[in-house]
Amino acid sequence: MPFVNLPQFSGQDLQLHYQDFGQGKPVVLIHGWPLSGRTWEAQVGPLVAAGYRVITYDRRGFGHSTQPWDGYDYDTLAQDLHILLNSLNLHAATLVGFSMGGGEVARYVAKYGTERVAKAVFAAAVPPYLFKADDNPKARSPTRTSQPSKRACATTGSRFSTSSRRSSSRPRAANWP
Repeated sequence: MPFVNLPQFSGQDLQLHYQDFGQGKPVVLIHGWPLSGRTWEAQVGPLVAAGYRVITYDRRGFGHSTQPWDGYDYDTLAQDLHILLNSLNLHAATLVGFSMGGGEVARYVAKYGTERVAKAVFAAAVPPYLFKADDNPKARSPTRTSQPSKRACATTGSRFSTSSRRSSSRPRAANWP
């Protein structure tokens, strides 16, 4: 089983289990809570057949990855994704986040930028709540969050979509660019 080593967390050695299929432009499939990389089994075959390199992984605490007691915040999960992308030397990747995995994609792009990312797909995503309000005082201000997003969209063109149209609850490989 292939693993990527993570930095120690609370004195514990950590590893992420991943699977890597096919060749071509990379697509990284990020599962939601409390699932595993096996969630994507039905999508892997069609994506590989369409000419993509497909990477699934078990987020920390799930599947075959190490199961620490802590480290389940979006910053740490995004760091794990960053280490995975760097370890596999992925560039121009499409990140697909389902449910809480979408929150991880959002935090990854916010924290690490789009140097390794060509596209982001939010499939029934639960992204972090970024609007600063009385019940969310630690959030970024709307101005600070919206300006980088506007710049990213302006420089990447139509690769990022803000459409709320939902064709189905299950993404289909044939619809992915």
